[in-house]
Formats: sequence, structure tokens, C-alpha cells
Amino acid sequence: MNYEIDVHTHTVASGHAYSTLQEMVRAAKEKGLKGLGITEHAPLMPGSCQEIYFRNLRVVPREIDGLRLLLGVELNIRDARGNVDMSESTLRKLDVRIASMHRNIFPPKKKGKVMEAVKGALKNPYVDILGHPDDGNYGYDYEELAQWAARYGKIIEINNASLRPTGIRPNAYENDLKLLKACSRYEIPVMMGSDAHISYDVGACEMAQQVIEEAGYPAELVMNYNMEEFLHILEKHRENWPQ
Repeated sequence: MNYEIDVHTHTVASGHAYSTLQEMVRAAKEKGLKGLGITEHAPLMPGSCQEIYFRNLRVVPREIDGLRLLLGVELNIRDARGNVDMSESTLRKLDVRIASMHRNIFPPKKKGKVMEAVKGALKNPYVDILGHPDDGNYGYDYEELAQWAARYGKIIEINNASLRPTGIRPNAYENDLKLLKACSRYEIPVMMGSDAHISYDVGACEMAQQVIEEAGYPAELVMNYNMEEFLHILEKHRENWPQ
């Protein structure tokens, strides 16, 4: 494994994951990662934690045994305007924010509505990463998506869980190739995400890495390879937050 950080993971707090925070940290250390992001599902996801959980993350150390810990959220894009399911005041307290489409919250609709929702989420100054835009159920326009990501300086995720044989998002591999081709034209930073829901999958980004390499995507634009560059982008996002 030649990457430094995995930022899309979930603990038991998300309601349908199976490891504790300490177990996830231990797995990241054992796999040689320098950084770990834990991004629990936001409140609209059935069984997940409420905002009080995210507000209390201040009690958790941001470095454990030399591992940099980023604590954040995987937001749900909840409507065609791209609104998400967490207040701005809570989002400001977190280290990293992913926004994703989930079919139980935003059912696949007409392409125009999907892209309207995606653009709304990308415009949100608190969103850092667009999560798993590889789901063939949604009919994303990847050229338009890349243009908006470039305009607002966002990171696009290549989701490893989508690419597994057991993955639930159809045509993920083909869609990732199309997505990466579009992103390359605008030099969009991308982030491989394990989307781990159990400690054994922390840092498991091999399939995402394979599709990135097949697409010939520039290594300098893959944020997993350079944690400090990723942290720099997060800081630039904060500079654009409303005062």
C-alpha cells in the first residue's frame, strides 16, 4: 500500500457498521496509514447518530499513537436543490465533510434533477468531497460534474466499495473511467475511499487504485498519496466559509 490516508470510513455509530473508533484506528496503524478519516453517516440515514454526536467529537483526540485522525461526516444530499442534512453550525466543527447520494434518501430521478442536486451540493462551501458519484442508477453527467467541481475547488471520490463484486452501485467501474476522463480535463483532485464499514476494510482501496491507474490519472492529483496536500485543500475550503 503506497498511500497515506483513507478518509471515508464508518464505525458502529453509523448504525450499520461493525467496528469501534479504537478498532478502526488500530487497523489504520497496522496498515501503515498516516491519517484516518472517520465520516459517520449523517442523521437522515436510518440508525445513524444525531447532531449531538457530531458536536461532541471535540472530546476525541485528533492524534492517536502518531496517527492523524480527521473526524467528520458523510452527508446525505436530500433534495433537488442539493441541500444536506446537517446544520452549518455543526458542519463548521468537523474536520472533513463528504456529500453523497443515497437511494433510500434521494431516490434516482430524472437526470436534470440529479445534476441540479449535485451542483447544489458542490456549491455548498462546507462540502469538501463528493462521495461515490459512480452509481449507474443516477445517470450523472460527468462532464458537467467535473466543470462544477473545478469551479468550486472540490475533491471527487473514487469509491472502492462500489467497485467490489458485492458492490450495490451498477456500472461503477465503467462510470469511474468516464468520471476520471472528465476530471482529467480540469485537473480535479480525487480521493480514493475505502468506505469501510468494518475495521478489516480500512485502507482497502486496491480496486479504486486499479481504475485510477487504468485511466492514467496523474498521481499528483490523487490526494491519498499526499496527506499534507489534502489537508492544505481542506484549509483552503475553510477560507471560503461564510464569516
